[in-house]
Amino acid sequence: MDELHLEDLAPGQRYGSAGRLTVGADEITAFAGQFDPQPFHLDDAAARNSVFGGLAASGWHTAALTMRLLVESDFRPAGGIVGAGMDELRWPRPVRPGDELRVETEVLEVRPSRSRPEQGMVKARTTTFNGRGEPVQVLVANLVVPRRAGG
Repeated sequence: MDELHLEDLAPGQRYGSAGRLTVGADEITAFAGQFDPQPFHLDDAAARNSVFGGLAASGWHTAALTMRLLVESDFRPAGGIVGAGMDELRWPRPVRPGDELRVETEVLEVRPSRSRPEQGMVKARTTTFNGRGEPVQVLVANLVVPRRAGG
């Protein structure tokens, strides 16, 4: 698929995962060991006695997996997925070992930049779903997207 410029994008457009990622318990504990070493991310027995009731991926692990799926999705802004900030980041339910993740992105808003005519801003909601179709992460991000030359 061709790269998308600001002029190609409009509110309501939707883009999906090109593939899916299955999350293993070993990946959950490895990520947690390095970046979020809390017992409910590291040990299933300890996690059973937590609010999660079992081993759960760190939200930051979910965010990293989401980014991987997003980069490989059919949402391909010219110049890459360049974030200028987030309006929302939620984890409505945990990612569990064996979950198969996919993403869907919806364009919410498109606006040319007043100060930089060569680019604009796109507000997009990316929802990460598990294999049961339940949302595990909702991200509303503001992205910098170039305009076509002379746009």
